[in-house]
Amino acid sequence: MSGNEHDWLALKPQEPSPSQCCGSGCKPCIYDVYEKELAQWERAKAKQDKSLLMEKKEQSNNSKLNPDTFTAFNISSVEQLTEDTYQYKFELPGNSSLRLSLGQHIVLRGVVNGLEVQRAYTPISRGNAEGYFEVLMKCYEAGLMSQYIKTWKKGDMVFWRGPFGGFPYQPNKHGELLMLASGTGLAPMLPILQSITDDEEDETFVTLVGCFCTFDKIYLKPLLQDLARYWNVRIFYVLSQETSLEKLPWSYQENTYTGRLNEDLMKTIINSCRRRPFVLICGSSAFNEDMRRYLKAAGIEENSCFVF
Repeated sequence: MSGNEHDWLALKPQEPSPSQCCGSGCKPCIYDVYEKELAQWERAKAKQDKSLLMEKKEQSNNSKLNPDTFTAFNISSVEQLTEDTYQYKFELPGNSSLRLSLGQHIVLRGVVNGLEVQRAYTPISRGNAEGYFEVLMKCYEAGLMSQYIKTWKKGDMVFWRGPFGGFPYQPNKHGELLMLASGTGLAPMLPILQSITDDEEDETFVTLVGCFCTFDKIYLKPLLQDLARYWNVRIFYVLSQETSLEKLPWSYQENTYTGRLNEDLMKTIINSCRRRPFVLICGSSAFNEDMRRYLKAAGIEENSCFVF
């Protein structure tokens, strides 16, 4: 192999491994980006012109979030919320904003033991927050990405691309939103909920049901308590591993259920809604499937649901 051929092979894009796809249906997917970069490399190689590859490098140095390439952002603070969940704050240059639509997610890239991994996360900060964005992350004992996240500290640079997805929310379009969130599935609900409470013209009722293992594992309690004070917002908690409400602070007792969110409890919550709800769901795939089944049994059709 000639030296020139060797140089071109070194510049050839690497085909992504399955672990690099976050599985969230991103447009473009990491595989779409690879096909685009491969076509760019083939054009450059055919013309023997390496300058044609510079477009990709220039994009990756841009300080703005981009769906095609990863951009580095600095961690400005780390806050541990529970034993396995953290809130990370990332700097944005100047007073710029991610300008996310409601419920949009961004994709994180990490490298663990030489293996590149990508996962999708939804920022919990308002989409128009200036100079920063915040992300809620749960670390799993055996999770590849979790091993990478656990090493983070203030000042580290982390690579993100996006945004993708989102819920096409319009003020006052739905009489009531019923939000069903399990654990960090709370993340995409918060920007939508805050956009409603920030808008005096938006009179949408909101019922948020947060499912957690125990009272101690409820994230962002002060923020949720503040939101629950709005006239059009109700927040319920379903705690799967609590057996009694007596040990909970009195302010939580009347809006908390023990056990799991099952079909009977779903019917009770829907019957208590002030208007026919449109339902937002976010959790594990098993949680999402269960919720859809319970909703169907309660008479809520598929076209009245959105799953993140």
